[in-house]
Amino acid sequence: MGIILGVLFHFIGGFASGSFYMPYKKVKGWSWESFWIVGGLFSWLVVPPLAAYLTIPGFMDIIKSSSSTVLGSTYLMGLLWGIGGLTYGLGVRYLGVSLGSSIILGLCSFFGAIVPSVYYYFNPKTGKDTIADLFGTSWGLMVMAGLVLCIIGIVICGKAGGMKDKDLGSTGVDAAGSEFKLTKGLILAIISGVLSACFSFGIEAGSTMGATANEIWKAANPAETGEFLFKNNVIFVVILWGGLTTNFIWCMILNARNKSFGDYTNNKSPLIKNYLLCALGGTMWFLQFFFYGMGESKMGNGASSWILHMSFIILVANMWGIVLKEWKGVTKKTKTTIVIGIATIILSVLTVGYGNYLHEKLKKENEKVITYVGTNSTI
Repeated sequence: MGIILGVLFHFIGGFASGSFYMPYKKVKGWSWESFWIVGGLFSWLVVPPLAAYLTIPGFMDIIKSSSSTVLGSTYLMGLLWGIGGLTYGLGVRYLGVSLGSSIILGLCSFFGAIVPSVYYYFNPKTGKDTIADLFGTSWGLMVMAGLVLCIIGIVICGKAGGMKDKDLGSTGVDAAGSEFKLTKGLILAIISGVLSACFSFGIEAGSTMGATANEIWKAANPAETGEFLFKNNVIFVVILWGGLTTNFIWCMILNARNKSFGDYTNNKSPLIKNYLLCALGGTMWFLQFFFYGMGESKMGNGASSWILHMSFIILVANMWGIVLKEWKGVTKKTKTTIVIGIATIILSVLTVGYGNYLHEKLKKENEKVITYVGTNSTI
């Protein structure tokens, strides 16, 4: 049951993330940097502490009592992730929701799954999967197969992007009316895909804060045997401070360079509507982390959780790409190529899910053996 709930939570989070950019596309009369930072204030400053306040009593006390090393490393990962989030927005701007999200999040899946497992191979920690586990067990090989499929799906989607670029010719605009700049978009997508994985590293860096929240919850609920569903919300607050820092600085630089500070008070634009749309987009952006935390509580912050969550975002983003008609006006061969890419990513989701099922099944069998031995041992 825990695995099913974990998959469901990851899907909801993936839907929120894959859909968050839709309200931004309805903002009128504002420069990109203006609507991005207004939405970001909700994503990184307003909603995270509100969510933590509602789910973790005394969450600020947990943060204040944490060591400077934990806070510093978590914040640093947030800074790096912030660059990834910033370039994510630009990548989607130049590649479209469908193609941009597929490439960015596929790369994010790869690095978010592989790097922590390598780290824990050299710095072992109880309950954390290592690269040796992924290559040395049947369930690990299944997860790795899913990861390989995900990368293949990215390559196919990238190929479809090149074909789309050729189909559009020199117009630089797709059927959705969006800019399409393949080279610039791909560079931004690669940067975003690598650095966005730092969010997963940030959760690891701040894991002691989550553990403290879990212990407090268990002490208050002794009858509960599972993990606290919202334990990661306190970690998100610190990570997203880092994300806010990076994005705020860059957007202010763009506001100054493009002389777009007037956007925030420009009565010629639908101000109230723009602010509400940005608030909606920013809140949806945060909900991906909220539900990722819930899914991670059920499945663990290993390769399976990360790949599954990213894959769902890719699928939802591609759904919106179809709705927005981003692939209208291209050849049948181009459409077939992107469909094959999406289908490959769907297969990767199923493969990773099965690998996680085998992992959980093995853990339960080992727990039964340990319990049996402990019950029947003699001194």
